[in-house]
Amino acid sequence: MEQQIITMSTPETRNKPNILITGSPGTGKSTLGQQVADSLGFDFIEIGKEVRENNLYGEFDEQYNCHVLDEDKLLDHISDRMDSDDGGVVVDYHGCDLFPERWFDIVVVLRCSTEKLFDRLQARGYSEFKIKENVECEIFGSLLEEAKESYKEEIVHELQSETPEEMEENLEKICELARAINDEKAMDQ
Repeated sequence: MEQQIITMSTPETRNKPNILITGSPGTGKSTLGQQVADSLGFDFIEIGKEVRENNLYGEFDEQYNCHVLDEDKLLDHISDRMDSDDGGVVVDYHGCDLFPERWFDIVVVLRCSTEKLFDRLQARGYSEFKIKENVECEIFGSLLEEAKESYKEEIVHELQSETPEEMEENLEKICELARAINDEKAMDQ
């Protein structure tokens, strides 16, 4: 019987950096994530879409009016892509503590004023309960704290995401960070 060797990439072994874009719903994660992936020629994993398309959820939560993510199924589903030494994956999700620390070289937390966030979520048809939960999360900086507790602080970047101009600046900043990592790897070789 042949023994299978499982390898897991790390920031040191990856050819291109992996990027996590997180933040409250309505901060522009999916739009920015797709733009970053397109600009850098990276793959894009929109977690919400992956979950829906691959039934990576459990029971339905009536209070939140959505299915509950099955974290184990999700992590198993994307692990081959995330553990590849190729790297070059942009992931977008509203949480970050479920992902292994080794998967990411850059973690971006998008922030938004509560007034703008409220308006965006209301326009999406979120219930009052879900709007209140997400606005409170933004007020307390819960996702930024989660990112700082889950990853090395030097890879966590807080970016404001309220206007098209800020979105463009964020795209440029994230691409600069990724290119700097690529340049550093090239110099080390």
